[in-house]
Amino acid sequence: MNHDELEDVLRSVGGRLRALRQQRGATLDAISERTGISASTLSRLESGQRKYTLDLLLPLSKAYGLPLDELVGAPPGGDPRIHLRPVAVSGQDQMVLPLVRHYGGPHAHKHVLPTGATTASGHGLHAHRGHSWVYVLHGRLRVTAGTRQVVLAAGEATEFDTRKPHALGNAGEQPVEFLSLFGAQGERMRVVTSWEESPAENHAE
Repeated sequence: MNHDELEDVLRSVGGRLRALRQQRGATLDAISERTGISASTLSRLESGQRKYTLDLLLPLSKAYGLPLDELVGAPPGGDPRIHLRPVAVSGQDQMVLPLVRHYGGPHAHKHVLPTGATTASGHGLHAHRGHSWVYVLHGRLRVTAGTRQVVLAAGEATEFDTRKPHALGNAGEQPVEFLSLFGAQGERMRVVTSWEESPAENHAE
């Protein structure tokens, strides 16, 4: 890694740390409890006002369940292939597979929740800025958002404002697999075309 690449990585670390924390629906205090790093230091790290050192990054790497190079966004070292690995979410009985490597814009993940599992923590439902969309691949998923609750089967989807207290739970007797898209800035999906057939296509022989 040359000097310019190193500078680019260091400039992006704060934003990556903030995006990771918001993506997990965690507060600075919650990450502070997991890492032993004060909330004020975490805030300065996220804003780029504190120097990144190994004694700070290693506990964060463990708390987020990510290798250090992925945590800081280091460029690949010679292997052009993308190796996406499942991550066990701290405090939750679920596996999450990141489907993209970038930390700007909406995030895409595949989730697996075992029977009886939920994303709610011991503190209850989560609430944070953003918008989430989920699509069930297999099993049954219970989605709670605010005062509303719905159970989705395979092939069904829903979306909700994550500022409402929310949680996702397995509503069936087998593991539930689902995809999620999360926009930390409140981004929502938009349908840009209906792909209507032209008259010529309708009458083609």
